[in-house]
Amino acid sequence: MDLFDEDLARTAGEREVLEAFLDAHRRVTVDKLRGLSEADARRRLVPSLTTPIGLVNHLAGVERNWFQHSIAQRPRQEIAGDARGGEDSWTVADHVTIDDVIAAFEEACAESRRIAADLPLDHVVPHERLREVSLRWVYVHMIREHARHGGHADILREQIDGATGA
Repeated sequence: MDLFDEDLARTAGEREVLEAFLDAHRRVTVDKLRGLSEADARRRLVPSLTTPIGLVNHLAGVERNWFQHSIAQRPRQEIAGDARGGEDSWTVADHVTIDDVIAAFEEACAESRRIAADLPLDHVVPHERLREVSLRWVYVHMIREHARHGGHADILREQIDGATGA
């Protein structure tokens, strides 16, 4: 389902709406990275470590953390790539390209979808900091996370080349 098809989004069930919003925000953020040069993708335009490539790399780590580690209960050491989405996830090594980061992000999102596919929204797992979380809560949290960083990506992209919009 495409979030921007208002008829579908207004009439779909809870799960379909959550998945549509999350997928739409995933697309928007990664699309802000597409078309940039490697140099522009790494430009720091704010005092923090935030860069367009760093945003997408960070969100790949966040996806792995919440779906692979929290929902699937996989130990972090068994997950390929950063599985925390912490401070280190904002920095991308010089040899890692935009295409590499996008591919890793898309694979993390695909794995998130596979993990969640057969679980009910009420599926609850233990969480080391929050005691327990449901899949529903993770979807809402991830929508918030992607929307927040999508806004950051919008601003960075506008600063880099003037591109605006979804």
